[in-house]
Parts: sequence; C-alpha cells; structure tokens
Amino acid sequence: MKHVEIFTDGACSGNPGPGGFGAILRYNGVEKEISGGETNTTNNRMELRGVIEALRLLKEPCEVVLCSDSKYVCDAITKGWAQSWRRNGWRKADKKPALNADLWETLLQLLEQHNVTIHWVKGHVGHPENERCDRLAVAAIEKFK
Repeated sequence: MKHVEIFTDGACSGNPGPGGFGAILRYNGVEKEISGGETNTTNNRMELRGVIEALRLLKEPCEVVLCSDSKYVCDAITKGWAQSWRRNGWRKADKKPALNADLWETLLQLLEQHNVTIHWVKGHVGHPENERCDRLAVAAIEKFK
C-alpha cells in the first residue's frame, strides 16, 4: 500500500457562519494542497470536510497518517464514538441526535477503504503543516463572505 500523510484544518467566521477547510496531502515527497468551504456552516463541519475531501482524492487503498487539530474528529474516530453513533441510528449515548451525521457517514465509509492512523496535533502553536492548513481554510472563508 502507498503511504500518504494528510494534514487538515477547518475554520469558521462565526459559528455558524461562512467556513472553510484546508488540507495537505503528501506522498513520496510530493504535496498537494486543497481547500473549500460553505457560506453557512460550523467549525466542526469544516473540520470533517477537510478530512473527507482529502481522503476522496486517494484513488486506491492507502496507509494514511492523518493529522488534525480537531479533538472532535480525532476523538470520535479513535475512541469509537462515530461508529457507535452509526450503530445507534445516529444517536449518542444520551439518546440525543449525533450532529453532522451526514458527514460522519461519508467519513466512516472513506475510513473503511484505507488503513488510517489518527494523530491529534495542537493547533496554532507553530506546527508547519497545521499552520498552512489553517491559512488555506481562512483564505477559503473569504470566498464565502
């Protein structure tokens, strides 16, 4: 399997408000940057979209190291919360609806296609790729203001 590194970030101007995401994919010394956004969204939705859009670019099953500063994304995957929400009809343990079920369903399907290792990185502390992803996400917001 090919080994791919993915770095992602999401941002929102207001929450909800215009939002953006940025991602960097690195394979065999080559990098690709992507970004996008929406006019009325939330930060968590943009964090999810960054991961989803990056994984969608992979044309075959890969070994992926995914780095994100989103505890929401990282914990929901590594602690099995998202899989639990899916099993429970997109309900959380407290029986309340899980937010962003549409994006979680898409992300879980993509994760099933690859061998993904999740790494949480602290945001806004000088991590080079995280800072680049943040700049991509913030720049994407400007297109939706």
